[in-house]
Amino acid sequence: MRPWADLHVPVLAAEVISYLQPVSGGLYVDGTLGLGGHTEGILKAAAPDGRVIGFEWDEQAAGLAAERLATFGRRLTIIRTSYADLAAALPKAGIETVDGLLLDLGVSSLQLDRGERGFSFQADAPLDMRMDVRQPVTAAQLIRRLSKEQLADIFYNYGEERQARRIAAHIVKAREERAVETTRQLAEIVAAAVPRKFHPRKRHMATRVFQALRIAVNRELDNLVRVLADAPSVLRPGARMCVITFHSLEDRIVKQAFAANPAYAVVTRHPVEPLPDEVKANPRSRSAKLRVAVRTERDGNEGLSPAGSG
Repeated sequence: MRPWADLHVPVLAAEVISYLQPVSGGLYVDGTLGLGGHTEGILKAAAPDGRVIGFEWDEQAAGLAAERLATFGRRLTIIRTSYADLAAALPKAGIETVDGLLLDLGVSSLQLDRGERGFSFQADAPLDMRMDVRQPVTAAQLIRRLSKEQLADIFYNYGEERQARRIAAHIVKAREERAVETTRQLAEIVAAAVPRKFHPRKRHMATRVFQALRIAVNRELDNLVRVLADAPSVLRPGARMCVITFHSLEDRIVKQAFAANPAYAVVTRHPVEPLPDEVKANPRSRSAKLRVAVRTERDGNEGLSPAGSG
């Protein structure tokens, strides 16, 4: 059995194909290739000669996706960089415009399930959390370097953690005695920082702190804002952009960007969410939300359009 068989289940796969509308002869970008689940669906729907440019900054994921999708040959091109760089990377690859763009902003199962990557506290591992190991800063370095106030801001702004200040203070005190370098260390510090009566019932106390650190290490929200601003420059009029988010911060950024930029016309006034059968089969899909916009004929600098709802 190939590694991706139990590592990756693409979220909202049928809905993505329905809204992206890939066709033979089209050229599409999967900005978050991962293990290639969505790309495989796009390539099949765009047979016999539709193409996909897959962006993937995780070397391990890119290698597995290339193996998985080898049968599609030259219909797939993989670019080893972040989707945030697509406006510069596509012209370098000889591509001016594309017929559709997909972003799936969830952390891949490969990253979550490989304990050594440090994304999860389910196994003890170095506090890394880099999606691209070529990036210079790890989660452990942030924990070591940042002030109590800076850590609290990360936990509150990126993790929406109400106990952010208490947790940050506890981490700063703990690191004075011993460097915080592993996932288990950090999870235990966070759990001990907050009285048991304030712990959530259905998730570990450290869940939001880990989410916040991952976002900070990989500059995820900055990258999302950048790609939403740059995408109209590479989308031909009529091309569709599909974005799957997994928490409210991302969803809010996408909703506001689609509504405010006249280069986008909103297709999904309300986000598309997984059906109960999908959530039952793949619990990690439960918080997924898909928003879709179509590239208009208008320039993104013409002014602001009325805010949408959803």
